[in-house]
Amino acid sequence: MLQSKHPLPLVFDGAFGTYYAERTHDHAPCELANISAPETVRSIHREYIASGAQAIKTNTFACNAVTFPDRQERIRLIRAGYENALAAAEEKHTAVFADIGPIADGESSDYMEIAQEFLALGAEQFLFETQAELAPLIPVFAAIRTSVPTATIIVSFAAAQDGFTRRGRNGLQLLREAAALDTVDAVGLNCICGPAHLVRLAKEVMPLAKPFSAMPNSGYPSAAGGRTVYINNAEYFAGKLAELKELGAAIVGGCCGTTPEHIRTYVNSQHLPLPNASIPAAATQTNTQPIRPNAFRKKLMDGTKKVIAVELDPPQENDLSPLFSAAETFRDLGVDLLTFADSPLARTRADSLTTAAAIGSKTGIEVMPHLTCRDRNQIALKGGLLAANALGVSNVLAVTGDPLIDAGHGKARSVFSMNSQGLMHLIGDLNTSVFRTAPIFIGGALNINALHFDVELARAQKKIDAGAEFFLTQPVFTDEAAKNLAMAKQTLPAKILAGIFPVAGYKNALFLNNEVSGITIDEEFLAVLAAAKPEDVPALSVEYSLAMARKAAPWCDGFYLMTPLRRFDIVALLAERIRTELC
Repeated sequence: MLQSKHPLPLVFDGAFGTYYAERTHDHAPCELANISAPETVRSIHREYIASGAQAIKTNTFACNAVTFPDRQERIRLIRAGYENALAAAEEKHTAVFADIGPIADGESSDYMEIAQEFLALGAEQFLFETQAELAPLIPVFAAIRTSVPTATIIVSFAAAQDGFTRRGRNGLQLLREAAALDTVDAVGLNCICGPAHLVRLAKEVMPLAKPFSAMPNSGYPSAAGGRTVYINNAEYFAGKLAELKELGAAIVGGCCGTTPEHIRTYVNSQHLPLPNASIPAAATQTNTQPIRPNAFRKKLMDGTKKVIAVELDPPQENDLSPLFSAAETFRDLGVDLLTFADSPLARTRADSLTTAAAIGSKTGIEVMPHLTCRDRNQIALKGGLLAANALGVSNVLAVTGDPLIDAGHGKARSVFSMNSQGLMHLIGDLNTSVFRTAPIFIGGALNINALHFDVELARAQKKIDAGAEFFLTQPVFTDEAAKNLAMAKQTLPAKILAGIFPVAGYKNALFLNNEVSGITIDEEFLAVLAAAKPEDVPALSVEYSLAMARKAAPWCDGFYLMTPLRRFDIVALLAERIRTELC
């Protein structure tokens, strides 16, 4: 239970950063004011205390290596921020919480550095707020608890109206996971959501195993004169905090857009009688809907026979008819899965999600779009997944994506709001909620041609931790690639489909050898292709690729055949040979 000097419910202050900007019209990081304008910082803290806040947060939300790369500077800002809060709180004996905000792509060590600095200053109460994931924080909580067994630790996640964080995690599931930790005293939600949406999310997740903290934004911002502006709605906000308290929130306060007036209005309202509402335990719902079958997943996970997947590149034009015809051919050959790349090499092609859904629906074969993080933010990624899943897509290859080569010159820009691991987390969380009856089978990419394959293996393990259950590899062209494939199979607890790339001819092989990273085609085979007649190329390509498949066969659970330059005929010949000889 919380070690605060104040009994529950505990009232926190509101936003520091947006209120500081409103008061001073200074839009630089407000943490700088800890040193440049300490009296202003202390004055804001005192305003919140005078409004009735029983706990205040240090002005250190962004004191991390991303915002302040100079370590000495951020240490000075943390120290000054803590001292300013203590000075402001001293007269009223208000609780002071060391405030630690999210760190973009932050590791445990990044959070640990900040926590250790606060511990050195004597801090015993910690608020990790606006967080997007839990895993990096768990070792930090343990370290704080080891150092100060009576420490108070609150962790609060920032979830949008749909309940998902910016890292693609289900915020409500994160709350449940955090509440199960012995090292955490309270869990909550703050930021991103306005008060009405936070009330709705609280209704969905309550009750929890630990006290619940609710600190919503005042509402949703708008832009005015180059500034971010929030509506002045203290009465409305106070009413929503009262609803959160009735729902069982033990801790309430405010985030972006809130001011001392918001907190004062809420505190003053508490003398009014409130309904004595109790929150019944959530009813157990029995899911009577059957799980949508996935023949590819079943065969791959059973492991009795090797699977065959074939990649078909979506077209650069608006005609899918060649793909429909090819899909029917591969279906009739016994191919288990068709995959569709997402604008490979960052060159625009028909959308992979839509293409996959259309072909799967028309031909009945299992399909798998590749989905990159390059071109879509989290809203677009989730929207595309929702539509694709509704149309029958049950497999996704989650990849970060090739960067735009001309990103600095053209109008197109890469997005990369998350990487492949974040996308896997997003899909995994959707599988536990809206995709419960039609879960998506998550795949990842494995580069067996990586120069430092130990690093690639470590990255693959992180993908497995994020939800990947199988991998598609880069093409096997060399003995070194086959050796790396064997190492991966012996190391990774996941299914692996070995990549096989039959070349379309001499020019295609020459291009791959010289312009595509990680591909090395034997010089002797290049010479054979250079001298071959066009009509002999398919058979030569199939025999060469079949030799690669034989090398890979002991160390894979199936084969991933890539189609060169729409040469469906070559891939069909290879698929038939592999099916009859190796599967």
